[in-house]
Amino acid sequence: MLRARRLGRLKFRRQVPFGPYVTDFYCAEHRLVVELDGESHDGQRDRDAKRTAYLESVGLRVIRVTNSELASNPEGVARFILSQAQADR
Repeated sequence: MLRARRLGRLKFRRQVPFGPYVTDFYCAEHRLVVELDGESHDGQRDRDAKRTAYLESVGLRVIRVTNSELASNPEGVARFILSQAQADR
């Protein structure tokens, strides 16, 4: 859904590095990071919180979406991402 400007004509890039971290998806226009959390994030709350804190400290907004949310409600996830991108306008 984030490819080829399909979501609100927003340009997202995959695997964008920021400091010691690589983001899942990044929209430069809105300085928005979308992190897709799968099973590998289970039990990683402290690590994810540290990562989010760093990204926010360099002026990025971070939203997290789980794989299960995406699988069960892709339209809702798309609306949520779009609303977060538009929130900075």
